[in-house]
Amino acid sequence: MPRKIAAGNWKMNGTSSDLVELDKLAAAHADPSVVMLICPPATLIERADRICAAAGIAVGGQDCHAAASGAHTGDTSAQMLWDAGAAYVILGHSERRADHGETDADVSAKIAAAQAVGLTAILCVGESLAQRDAGQALAVVGAQLRGSLPDGVAADRLIVAYEPVWAIGTGKVPTLEQIGEVHGFLRASLADLVAEGAADVPLLYGGSVKAANAADIFGVADVDGALVGGASLTAADFSPIVTALQNA
Repeated sequence: MPRKIAAGNWKMNGTSSDLVELDKLAAAHADPSVVMLICPPATLIERADRICAAAGIAVGGQDCHAAASGAHTGDTSAQMLWDAGAAYVILGHSERRADHGETDADVSAKIAAAQAVGLTAILCVGESLAQRDAGQALAVVGAQLRGSLPDGVAADRLIVAYEPVWAIGTGKVPTLEQIGEVHGFLRASLADLVAEGAADVPLLYGGSVKAANAADIFGVADVDGALVGGASLTAADFSPIVTALQNA
């Protein structure tokens, strides 16, 4: 069975004073059946790991470069993330694809680099509102999935997150039927694309996940957790989502 994962993407938010939220989160939860994961800015990874290691909370990065090292000012390699204490890394997020022009080929190279050093890659896929309205959601998500998975990808170090672009930070959420359709499609597609272990790859939903809708979303088939943005910044907002996943 896929792991249950409650992942928080802090994006470009957070300084050292915000790390107290991790202490609060650790105090509220101690359920080994759910993986709690926080992906803070790179500047906080090492400090976050010091807090989270003893509390059983995993730490991840928000991106990595495909190269192991070199003249890439401002970038962070997968090995650097691992060295700082990260065990996961988000790759192919729609904001990276839009803001930095990342292609599926770029994401594929990053996943290969991440897995090579032991990181678990969280691959993000999702369609725009125009693509959804045109009936192209599955075609878009399928193409991103195929194009972003490197040859020989390791299923045991892979997570796929469905994040419809039009739902990220907007308060808009797909219907449960739409979420179920895409997650079922992803599960079937992984069976064709991943040599072994496809059935155990966790599938996360992301896009305006909140305490009010988490339980319903986690009740959908093939939804193994969530990749949460703004609601992961405080324990008060994130903790009810973790609880909903524990109870799912």
